[in-house]
Amino acid sequence: MRALRELRLAEAPEPVPGPGEVLVEVRHVSANHGELRHPRIGGHDAAGIVLEGPGKGGRVVAFGPGAWAERAVFPRSSVAAVPDGVDLAHAAALPMAGLTALRTLRAAGPLLGRRVLITGASGGVGRLAVQLAHHAGAHVIAAARRGEGLRELGADEVVASLDGVGPVDVVLELLGGPHLVRAWELLAPGGNLQSIGWSSGEPAAFTSLFALGAARSIHSFGDVSEPGPDLEILVDLVARGLLSPSIGWRGSWERAGEAADALFSGQVRGKIVLDVT
Repeated sequence: MRALRELRLAEAPEPVPGPGEVLVEVRHVSANHGELRHPRIGGHDAAGIVLEGPGKGGRVVAFGPGAWAERAVFPRSSVAAVPDGVDLAHAAALPMAGLTALRTLRAAGPLLGRRVLITGASGGVGRLAVQLAHHAGAHVIAAARRGEGLRELGADEVVASLDGVGPVDVVLELLGGPHLVRAWELLAPGGNLQSIGWSSGEPAAFTSLFALGAARSIHSFGDVSEPGPDLEILVDLVARGLLSPSIGWRGSWERAGEAADALFSGQVRGKIVLDVT
């Protein structure tokens, strides 16, 4: 936590876009768990106005390193237009969490009628994944210590622990450690587990992955390449009222340390959005 208290604003060279890039005047950024734990990364999620490049003058959401700035440069393939009626602050909450939820559910295969378990469901990724899995026709089991609002987002079951949860076909696992091990044990034959995060900070102790029946599988996630088309899908879902970013904390980016404290003390349900002031 000490590093979090050292977050500070500083001057940086003016960014200059190259071929195939856009310069964005950033209005809002979103903070993710890993970025606040290791703030040297400089953030990835932003929304604002294009100052130079294709789509000049348009409202956009963008994903890429160095997003926490008054002005930032992104590849054109990492930017998507924000439809009228979608708040830029809501758009800023989508990139990292939305891409993670969308792509891991896509990798899990068809979801209609399948039982999908989402651990750490009260966070930014989890809340988006609950909604996307629900719209795909899954029976959604949301696991969270505090599950307020998850049924309203589409969860069929909300549980505080995995005790008593029946076999599931798909797991989106965000906590790591013993939660990962327990979730693996709940997989039905032929099921798959998408290992996304490690917010627990605890080690996972597997004695064996052996299981009778059709093979179960475990997959890592880390592919956020070429995000533009998927960002378009996400903001379109928001525009049509089918997806909510669930902002749980919002304030000036000068209060990033305060936001981090709130996140790691378990006070944030959903995404953190920082206004660039």
